[in-house]
Amino acid sequence: MDKKKMILLVVALVVAVGTALMARSMFAGSATPKVAAATAEPEGPRVLVATRKLPIGTIITADALQFKLWPKEMVQDAYFVEGSADMNQLLGTVSRFPITAGQPVTQGALVMPGDRGFLAAALGPGMRAVTIPVSAKTGVAGFIFPGDRVDLLLTQAVGGRGQESFSASETVLRNLRVLATDQRTDSNVVDGKTTVTKTSLVTIEATPRIAEKIAVAQKLGSLSLALRPLADTRAELDRAIARGEVVVPEGATAEEEEEILRLAMNKPQEGRTTYQTGGDVSRFQSRFNGPVSKAPPVAIGGGKSDGPSNMPSGPVVRISRGNATQAVTVAR
Repeated sequence: MDKKKMILLVVALVVAVGTALMARSMFAGSATPKVAAATAEPEGPRVLVATRKLPIGTIITADALQFKLWPKEMVQDAYFVEGSADMNQLLGTVSRFPITAGQPVTQGALVMPGDRGFLAAALGPGMRAVTIPVSAKTGVAGFIFPGDRVDLLLTQAVGGRGQESFSASETVLRNLRVLATDQRTDSNVVDGKTTVTKTSLVTIEATPRIAEKIAVAQKLGSLSLALRPLADTRAELDRAIARGEVVVPEGATAEEEEEILRLAMNKPQEGRTTYQTGGDVSRFQSRFNGPVSKAPPVAIGGGKSDGPSNMPSGPVVRISRGNATQAVTVAR
């Protein structure tokens, strides 16, 4: 190979290497640089939003609302803006429309106590409001507040079999929602603390059938309220699901499932009552036949009694002698 060809070969090699480097540089420069997207907080005032789903008739409590930053261009005049609205004044109001979690609360969505239609807005679909007179003794000493759940107890004197009446107490209704105490639909808060006040009337939410039962129960005897813990309601819901009484359809969305469970938890319960009689409390009370009597045993069928008996309360044994039958109380 002569000198001229060698020079041409070297020049060609240099041009090829240079072209490759230039192409590489061009492709590397055209690559889109990776930029980390930064989530910026919206600039604007803080408006009042719902912290959870608020169905129609929900009594607003302190944990139902909170102030949150909201884009300035999306703020409307109907919103509650921090600085010009006091959230404490909204406690005890009732949601007129359903409000989803994270949605701003508008002034028209809440009904204030004393406004026309307030109690009707607090009632769920198909429910009724019933007022029960209570005292410090029958109303848990004033520790029942709007939004709580209570059981209803009926205490009455029941007539025995031809003898004196006996006392009985029965839990006739469960899981009733308290709408108001006296004329208050919210808790009385002073210096950030809930104060306990004497209550003479409690208004509860009930179905039409349960409202009829309450009206009759007030005529039968005295009514008392028993405050329910939230854990009991959840436990009863779990048992109802296990028994098949609450069924969530297949393919239901999370919101639909939540609504089904909410309705089941808030449903007032009747039936399957529990009761206690005087005999369950004191040995000197018979379970069904009234107090222990010191009168002589009664001879049935013309027989003669054996005279006065001072035997304590116990099972009754009927002894037949010929045509005469005698009831004798046996000592426990």
